[in-house]
Amino acid sequence: MSENRDHAQPAATGDRAGLRADCENCFALCCVAPAFSASVDFAIDKSAGQACPNLRTDFRCGIHTELRPRGFRGCTVYDCFGAGQRVSQETFGGRDWRQNPGSARQMFSVFPIVRDLHELLRYLTEARSLPAARPLHAELGRALEQTERLAQGTPEELAELDVAAHRREVNTLLLRAGELARAGVKGKKKDHRGADLMGARLRGADLRGASLRGAYLIEADLRGADLRLADLTGADLRGADLSGADLTDALFLVQSQLDAARGDGATKLPPALTRPGHWDQA
Repeated sequence: MSENRDHAQPAATGDRAGLRADCENCFALCCVAPAFSASVDFAIDKSAGQACPNLRTDFRCGIHTELRPRGFRGCTVYDCFGAGQRVSQETFGGRDWRQNPGSARQMFSVFPIVRDLHELLRYLTEARSLPAARPLHAELGRALEQTERLAQGTPEELAELDVAAHRREVNTLLLRAGELARAGVKGKKKDHRGADLMGARLRGADLRGASLRGAYLIEADLRGADLRLADLTGADLRGADLSGADLTDALFLVQSQLDAARGDGATKLPPALTRPGHWDQA
């Protein structure tokens, strides 16, 4: 579904490349399992478990190159973190939902659970790579292995999993890792955790080492802002202007957040992330 189509194999513990969507090895689960509501992000209403009318028989999107102008911006910023190929090829052994309609409902219900687990794997992998979080490396490693084991479960095991409880446990550890990394920034750091900053005028703001976990930054003006070592876990950056901003070593920033934002050639990004193609078209 995303505009940034990587071709990675199913995730392995500690392998960030394996936590990227590989649409070629997925049965278009993100085009079927979730519900769409007609909005600025989706041109139509679609019920959960119903295939998008733009989905072809080969599990490819019929308007992939025109998603934004056709009103499907939401599709271009979605990231399954590699859960799609895992559910398609591992959990269900390569048996697609069209040829095996009896497994469709179960496959669609398992997909968001594995997606949540893969998102946690992505964050845990990054946290374990942070030098400042070295005191937590053993705990992070155990959490990474446990989350990977859960993601390898059978459809029945995954359906019984309390993924919300596991997420709360892991998030506590991730928060500690982020705090250790942010401690390297001298002086008092801004705490905007969960803050409503929609449309905020933050041009040139010093947000280095700030906590922006879960902050609403929709349409915020962040041009030229310093976001180095800022914790951006779950921050909503839809429509935020990151032109000229410095996100060189921003914490827990993921590709879908950048895809949802605006930026330009002067925006500095972490080396593991890619400059969205639509930035150059703005």
